[in-house]
Amino acid sequence: MVVFEKASKRYGAAGDGGFMAVADINLAVDRGAIMGIIGRSGAGKSTLIRMVNGLESVTSGKVLVDGVDVGALGAQQLRDLRRQIGMIFQHFNLLSSRSAFENVALPLEIAGFDQAAIRAKVGPLLELVGLSDKAANYPAELSGGQKQRVGIARALATDPKLLLSDEATSALDPETTQSILELLKRINSELGLTVLLITHEMDVVKAIASHVAVIDGGHIVESGRTFDVYTRPQHDTTRTLLSSALKLPPWLSSAIKPQPSAGDRLLVRLVFFGETAFRPLTGRLVAELGADVNILAGAIEEIAGEPFGSLVVSYSAEPDVVARADRFYAETQLKTEVLGYVA
Repeated sequence: MVVFEKASKRYGAAGDGGFMAVADINLAVDRGAIMGIIGRSGAGKSTLIRMVNGLESVTSGKVLVDGVDVGALGAQQLRDLRRQIGMIFQHFNLLSSRSAFENVALPLEIAGFDQAAIRAKVGPLLELVGLSDKAANYPAELSGGQKQRVGIARALATDPKLLLSDEATSALDPETTQSILELLKRINSELGLTVLLITHEMDVVKAIASHVAVIDGGHIVESGRTFDVYTRPQHDTTRTLLSSALKLPPWLSSAIKPQPSAGDRLLVRLVFFGETAFRPLTGRLVAELGADVNILAGAIEEIAGEPFGSLVVSYSAEPDVVARADRFYAETQLKTEVLGYVA
């Protein structure tokens, strides 16, 4: 559906204050997939997504949508392509002088639909996003989540094949974020719409995306199935993003030290997925190390619909204890992450 072939975007001239926003991006988004692009601020996420609908032109390489080279299109061809691509924004971008109905109707008016066709289209879209009773309300009368639902309905007005989401939940509270993500997932399922979303929040990616690409410094540093990237991160940037998603209690995170002192304990995260998710490995670890093992935090969750659990434990940082634990991890193939040391 969407293919980046060595796509790059440079702002300004080399050596004259210019910089490469994204460089040599190779990435494919399959039809019907939900692909998350995650990275920190300034990593190149927004530039990457805006290259898909031609809001940013490529400096070199190609961006293909259904086999069509976006950069090679003329003005009219680009307008036609954009009708097949919906976009939702972080700050909603609604017109304050138009009602919810009129905001959703706007792209249809621009496309030349008559009023009967607009009414026939907008009503079902507002129903789809759960806002049938808010058709006459203006943006100032709507909550943040309701505004974003209007934005989603507007993005769907021209029956797009592809939906671009530019930090669409960043301005919303956690409960509203969850409802918007569930709506996007339902739209993807019911309409068969391909969704390409950018975010800096790993929680958003794991809740909705089937696949994820991690961008850092304008480069894709890691990509694959969300579950695989989440449970087996290969790049330091991914691990850093994950460390903010896999939250520790404040009293514990504030006590972690990178180097041990005499008598300190090693803090380790045990990761359970696949075969290890259904084996009593924690009890066996306690039996191996004795009563010295403390369980400090844990969670069981779903990532892209698959079960995943983590448990934070501590035990003596004495070399013989650490060696016994490492042998146990190797024998059982239990995945672990050393978090540091605590007193």
